[in-house]
Amino acid sequence: MERILVTGGAGFIGSHTVDLLLERGYEVRVYDALQERVHPHGWPDYLPAGIDRIRGDVRDADGLRRALEGVDGVVHLAAYQDYMPDFSTYFAVNTVGTALLFEIAVSRRLPLRKIVLASSQAVYGEGSYRCAGCGTVHPPARSREQLSRGDWEVRCPSCGGPAEPLPLTEDLPLHPHTAYGISKYSLEMAALNLGRRYAIPVTNMRYSIVQGRRNSFYNAYSGVARIFTLQLLHGRAPVIYEDGRQRRDYVHVEDVARANVLALEDDRTDFSNLNVPGRGATTVVEVARMLSAICGREGLEPEITGEYRLGDARHTVSSGERLGGLGWRPGAAPEEFLGDYVEWVRAQPDLGEFYTRSRRTMGAAGVIRRAAASGAEQAA
Repeated sequence: MERILVTGGAGFIGSHTVDLLLERGYEVRVYDALQERVHPHGWPDYLPAGIDRIRGDVRDADGLRRALEGVDGVVHLAAYQDYMPDFSTYFAVNTVGTALLFEIAVSRRLPLRKIVLASSQAVYGEGSYRCAGCGTVHPPARSREQLSRGDWEVRCPSCGGPAEPLPLTEDLPLHPHTAYGISKYSLEMAALNLGRRYAIPVTNMRYSIVQGRRNSFYNAYSGVARIFTLQLLHGRAPVIYEDGRQRRDYVHVEDVARANVLALEDDRTDFSNLNVPGRGATTVVEVARMLSAICGREGLEPEITGEYRLGDARHTVSSGERLGGLGWRPGAAPEEFLGDYVEWVRAQPDLGEFYTRSRRTMGAAGVIRRAAASGAEQAA
C-alpha cells in the first residue's frame, strides 16, 4: 500500500484530497502548520481519527524531513494566501517551501513516484483578450489610475479599444501581477525544472476559484461564497467590488480533489500544468443573488459601492480541455455546491462577523479602495 504525504492536509482542498486518497486505499500522512487565521482551534474535527498527522511548517527543514520519511508520493497543497501586502511570506511559503521539498528529496535520494503541486489561475494575470482591430492581446494589470475612475473593463494595450476575454488555456504566456500569483509561477518553474533534472515526475494544478465545505470563514482570502454568506446570514446585503459583472469559473472542492488524485495516478500528467476549472462563467452578481436565495434573504439586493481590491483580475475563466482529455469533468454546478457550503456554515458553532473585521483591516492597508464614482453613479 502506498503512503502519500499531503502538505496542507488539514485545509480546505487538502482535507477533501485526504478523504479521497483514503477511499482509494492509500495510507495518508498530513503535514500542516495549522495557521491560526485558518485553524484557530487547532486540528479540525473533519480529519479522520487516527490518521498520521504532523504539525509543521513547509519552511522548517527538520519537520519536512520527518514528514517525507517513508512516503511514495506527495500532494503539495500547503500555501500562503491573503490580500495583505506581506509579500515576503508568499515567496517564503509557496516558492521556498517548494524548493525545500525538492532539496530534501534530492539530497536524501527519496524514491518519490510523483509530486502534485497546487498552483492557481493567478499565474495568468489578466490572461488573453480579443481586440477587433488588433487580434489576440495579452494586457497588463489594470492600473490604479484606471480603477480609481471606476473604469473596470480591460482595454486593448495597443489601441485602447474594447477587448473580450478569451478562455485561459495552459499554453498562454504567463503574466502574474500579484505576489501570490508570482509565487505560484515560481513554484511551477521550480517544480518542472527540478523535477525533470532529478527524474521526479511532477504536475502543477492551476485551480480556478474553489468553493465548498470546510472553506475557512476565519480567513479573509477564502472567497466570495464566504464573504457573501457571512454578510447575508447576519442580515446584511452582500457588498460587491467593482460592478459585479466580473466573470469567474467556480469549481467544487470535491471536483478539485478528484483532479489531484487523477494527476497523482496518471503518468500522462507528468511534467505538465493543468487547469482545474468549473463548469463555465458566472458573474459575481449572479453568485450574490444565488446565495441570497439560498440563505432566504431574497430581499437583500447586492450592494455595489464602487469599491475595488488592488490586484484582482477582471475576468478569469479557464479552459478544461486538457484535463478533460484525461477523463475528468467538473461535476457540481455553482448553485449545488453553494447550497452545500451555506448548510455547512450554518452548522458552525462560532459564526461571527469575521469578514467585517477583515474588511476594516484591508481598508486600513489600502487593499480595498473606492473609485471616484460609485457603482450606482456609473450606472446612471
